[in-house]
Amino acid sequence: MKIYIGADHNGHDLKDKMKSYLEKRGHEVIDEGDDTKDPNDDFPVFAAKVVHGLFGDPNFDHEQTNDVRGVLVCGSGQGMVIAANRFKGIRAGLIYNLSSAKSTRHDEDSNVAAFPSELFADDKVWKNLLDTWLDEPFANAARFKRRNKQLDELH
Repeated sequence: MKIYIGADHNGHDLKDKMKSYLEKRGHEVIDEGDDTKDPNDDFPVFAAKVVHGLFGDPNFDHEQTNDVRGVLVCGSGQGMVIAANRFKGIRAGLIYNLSSAKSTRHDEDSNVAAFPSELFADDKVWKNLLDTWLDEPFANAARFKRRNKQLDELH
């Protein structure tokens, strides 16, 4: 799987750990920054970089998630999920527990995951949630597909 990843200063350290972990699992990881831990950086910049990376990837399909996805990290995860969901075709989910990791993939077919770095002092926890989000299939049920289509038609 190809994964575009980005974080602001609050998520920088976790992003670097996630990148290393994902690469060890055999994923291709495209790091959209930040390259340094800059306390003056802004999360919308990195959410946009990840989304633009997805949109520019010839294998990305916004209608149904495939093997190209995005991962965003900031302090609470909220800013990143809000920023990413401003883009038509992005279904970003906030991942904070096992249920959220499963349901955002199973029901909404999320193509971007936002992680709150402030919740994950234990590496085992975020690794389990990240693996769950990556491995959980979309149910592909008609009602979920209909709802995802409705999301893209909102304005």
